[in-house]
Amino acid sequence: MRIDILTLFPNMFDGIFQESILKRAIDLGKVEIHLVNFRDFTEDPHHKVDDTPFGGGAGMVLMCQPIYDCVESLRGEDSVVVLLTPDGVPYQQKLASTLSQVKHLILICGHYEGFDERIREICDMEISIGDYVLTGGEIPAMVLVDSITRLLPGVILEESYQNDSFQNQLLDYPTYTKPRNFRGREVPEVLVSGDHKKIEEWRREESLRKTRERRPDLIQEEK
Repeated sequence: MRIDILTLFPNMFDGIFQESILKRAIDLGKVEIHLVNFRDFTEDPHHKVDDTPFGGGAGMVLMCQPIYDCVESLRGEDSVVVLLTPDGVPYQQKLASTLSQVKHLILICGHYEGFDERIREICDMEISIGDYVLTGGEIPAMVLVDSITRLLPGVILEESYQNDSFQNQLLDYPTYTKPRNFRGREVPEVLVSGDHKKIEEWRREESLRKTRERRPDLIQEEK
């Protein structure tokens, strides 16, 4: 998989691709990540990529030309172009799974007050990571890259994410490790029983209980 991230601030990504699972995925050749500064594509002699909004108002608006030219230079038959914006579709695990099947992903990080509305026309999808506003699309891009990359074949064991929260419209079940007794708090007896059938039943029940308590909306969606 190839991921191109269009950003005005590539240095914001320093370090994130050099640690943990993402680094391993890159080293294994499972994903190829490129940071593209779309300021390099501007035709403005002063390297401007934004201007004041028509009709007045605060802030600066990203112009079409640099982003259009940048996307057109990268886009191929297998490309999916995603605009990261607060008014996009809510990002969920199911969408992460879908995007992990894409061969080439182009992520556009907005910034400043916003972007020219016509930029939407060259995008296949618009995604929001939550009902709040950030200073730009760089952090949402990191979220997408992390959540998608871990689902690529061979990056982590498949069984490691099969029971993830939201994978089956349920929150993950509780997990424990050594010691068996920590400050008087015991690990549930079933988990040390050796009865794998009972353990699976317990995990399913706990997953349902946890979801009913914390995210009942997921249960409703499951029905």
